[in-house]
Amino acid sequence: MPLIRPFAGLRPVPERAEDVVAPPYDVLNSAEARERAAGRPWSFLHISKAEIDLPEDTDPYDPAVYAKSAENLKKMRDEGILMRDDKDCYYVYRLIMNGHSQTGLVAVASVADYDTNRVRKHEFTRPAKEDDRVRQIEALNAQTGPVLLAYKSQADMDAILEQATQAEPVVDVTADDGVQHTFWVINDDATIDKLTNGFDAMEAIYIADGHHRSASASRVAKTKQGDGNQNSDYFLSVIYPHNQMKILDYNRVVTDLNGLSRDELLAKISEAFAVSAEDAAVSPSGPGEFGMYLDGQWYRLKINADLIPNDPVASLDVSLLANNLIEPLLGISDPRTDARIDFVGGIRGLGELEKRVDSGEMAIAFSLFPTSMEALMAVADANEVMPPKSTWFEPKLADGLVSHVLD
Repeated sequence: MPLIRPFAGLRPVPERAEDVVAPPYDVLNSAEARERAAGRPWSFLHISKAEIDLPEDTDPYDPAVYAKSAENLKKMRDEGILMRDDKDCYYVYRLIMNGHSQTGLVAVASVADYDTNRVRKHEFTRPAKEDDRVRQIEALNAQTGPVLLAYKSQADMDAILEQATQAEPVVDVTADDGVQHTFWVINDDATIDKLTNGFDAMEAIYIADGHHRSASASRVAKTKQGDGNQNSDYFLSVIYPHNQMKILDYNRVVTDLNGLSRDELLAKISEAFAVSAEDAAVSPSGPGEFGMYLDGQWYRLKINADLIPNDPVASLDVSLLANNLIEPLLGISDPRTDARIDFVGGIRGLGELEKRVDSGEMAIAFSLFPTSMEALMAVADANEVMPPKSTWFEPKLADGLVSHVLD
């Protein structure tokens, strides 16, 4: 079976797309989703966060939520809000945010290639989050949340996607966060074959975001083995050239100095880093450099070069900061479970770090240089796992533009 293939997408009729398109399910809590969907009966949040249509104290993992999700999907199909293409197609999805543009291919990717690591991973998954996605796929008999994938940019594939954008889009909407979502259909057989064959010649593609969605698709496929349904052997994906993808910084804040005074901490930090006080907020200019905010003062930290190992995981900035400062000096060995550390997506800006320290909630903050796609792919190629909260991708894929039905 090929690495990717086209599919008959379930998508909004063009005149309803603006009513349907919604933020991804995992960036909003239930209260935020309820607010965003108010007065919008066709918002995809009624499918992806169906607890908003149940009593406010409903557990998001209650079986009633998945049943409501299926009911709402059926209603949107019955009312003609969503329609399914009558042949297998590829789709092109362009995102534009703050002048940054990326153009990718919407396809379904092989579960078998995911299982053998040709679709490469860089994160562990949590069983509870997998279970949720499995129940959602089974209730809907569809995959509604796409996995964000990357391929090593190839001029011929990039050119086909760019050429497709010269046609009239079927959807072009700007969400309330200012991100523009534009969508084209590729339905001619010659172009479809070129894309299928071009991607099948690739050694690997990479999960950028969506490890739980892909893991749950693999689990569902195993339960359907032998029923003759090939659709469940593939999972919904949007695949971008690696050099068009944007990773933002993922910053750290810590509640206390682990019993050290400011001067004691600065003295210890200076054993591993060059430390200089700065007059303004520090956005690191490259790898190996960090900003630190402590007692109303910004510092620039540059790690000593001899402390950077030749290893794809240990050489990541998130690892360098953890291994040379956060663990040995601040005493945080497991950031997944330690309540003393929190993570702040770069989309919130450095002002958010200052705010959380100045309020007294946190004692110290660190700004990091964004992880590169090349570093992410090197970790995945080495069959390794990145530390938690290493990457923050923007812009986010919308939910509702297209779904993959499994019948």
